[in-house]
Amino acid sequence: MIRLSETLALQSVEDFLTPDELGRLGKIMDAELEVTGWRPAHQADVVAAPGQAQEILRAATDRALPVLRRVLPSVAGADVWHYTELTAGQEVPAHIDGIPRPDVAPRRIGRIGVVLELPESGGQFYVDTTSGPSVWSGAVVGEAEGYAEGTALTHRLPHDRAHQHQGEPEWLRAAARTRWITDAPAGVALAYGAQLIHGVLPVRAGRMRKFVTDLLDAPRG
Repeated sequence: MIRLSETLALQSVEDFLTPDELGRLGKIMDAELEVTGWRPAHQADVVAAPGQAQEILRAATDRALPVLRRVLPSVAGADVWHYTELTAGQEVPAHIDGIPRPDVAPRRIGRIGVVLELPESGGQFYVDTTSGPSVWSGAVVGEAEGYAEGTALTHRLPHDRAHQHQGEPEWLRAAARTRWITDAPAGVALAYGAQLIHGVLPVRAGRMRKFVTDLLDAPRG
């Protein structure tokens, strides 16, 4: 049964990727991008990681499950991993991923990201906490949907091009927030609940390379 606290959780996994795995993933992505020519169409654009990278990241996720389940006990595994890049001047604006279909499994309980390469400066991941009511949609789910009775749902604000172009909606702007900025190095995974406000500060110099995916309550069929 999914609890509200899981959807607002934050957990680090310091040994998510070994130095050897980081090196292998860097070579895999260098080769993949050279062949495909993929470049982000906009900031925070993502592409599915190639098969070899998926294998390494799946193995790392399986190793980390005992740690992740301390704060996200409903998590059964991860979805397909995606790759993204941010360069100087780019960021991921504050947003809430949310739970798109709370009554349909597999449900997104949270997200997890791990940096492959840090930029020279900037690009830190952050979360915003708030006691304000405006982020909550008023919708509530319970045992019928697989949640603890009375679990509240936030509004959803995917980090797509429309959000970046239009800026923060009033319900998010209205929330007084406290920002928590991380300094996690490459190879450290950060898992965060699907209803937690989060983003990435602007990269000031260099390039950030990162993998991200959903944490699910059931295997993807």
